[in-house]
Amino acid sequence: MRAVSSIPSSTRLFFLLAATLVGAFGADSSPLPPSITTAPLSVDQVVNNLVRKDEERARALRHYESTRVYRLSYRGFPGDRDAEMTVEATYDSPSTKNFKVISQTGSKLIINRVFNRLLDSEKEAAEPGMHARTLLNRDNYDFVLIGFESAGVNSSGVNSLGVNSLDVNSLNQGSQYVLAVYPKARSKYVYRGKVWVDGTDFAVTRIDAEPAQNPSFWTKKNEVHHEYMKVQDFWFPRRNESVSYIRLGGRATLTIDYKNYRVGASLSGNAAKPSSSGVETR
Repeated sequence: MRAVSSIPSSTRLFFLLAATLVGAFGADSSPLPPSITTAPLSVDQVVNNLVRKDEERARALRHYESTRVYRLSYRGFPGDRDAEMTVEATYDSPSTKNFKVISQTGSKLIINRVFNRLLDSEKEAAEPGMHARTLLNRDNYDFVLIGFESAGVNSSGVNSLGVNSLDVNSLNQGSQYVLAVYPKARSKYVYRGKVWVDGTDFAVTRIDAEPAQNPSFWTKKNEVHHEYMKVQDFWFPRRNESVSYIRLGGRATLTIDYKNYRVGASLSGNAAKPSSSGVETR
């Protein structure tokens, strides 16, 4: 079953981050931060709600269209290269994705060997068998709760003005649970790092990670920063930035901006609608 907030396959090719958080917690006997011990929900409850809500959104989503702008800048040996491509993307339930290239400029090498391959990889990852192995759930990942951020407040309880105003007594809209995620199998399509989960919709809103397995011999490090946004009742990618450090000394920065979403279904319509009892509480 397709989970809408699972990270897009086009970015899975760039993930790889050392798993240090679990080891750090296991070796440190100091008390856990208040943002963890006083979080409204436990890690099991957060994950249960995340999986349940993802399944509900996946059942409800029948169709969407969007515009994407791919940009890649490479700096290094044997020379600098840049390219840009604009794509119209279409999704039809349960697993069909189609892409139409609207415009493309810059390096033909990047367009043919990077952009086009990303589109092909995303189609492949949408197939049911592959998709099931990359979903953000307990079959594929282990989870650790490492923080709770109330609306406008970071994981240390400090808001944008520098004032400690962490309120963990209620599940305010805009609150975020921060989870460390560790894949159970090594693959270039799964990742390890941190995810932020909305405390009301229980959808992934942000991911900072790298692949569990290096996707290429030619890269020595890869990192991804991914953001989501809410459109009607669903959460979709908003922006991705992937940075790859090349063994020969170069650096490639890929950005994907997602916009102009047109959604063909709603949780408030005829599709399956989550009940208020669908969210676990303490």
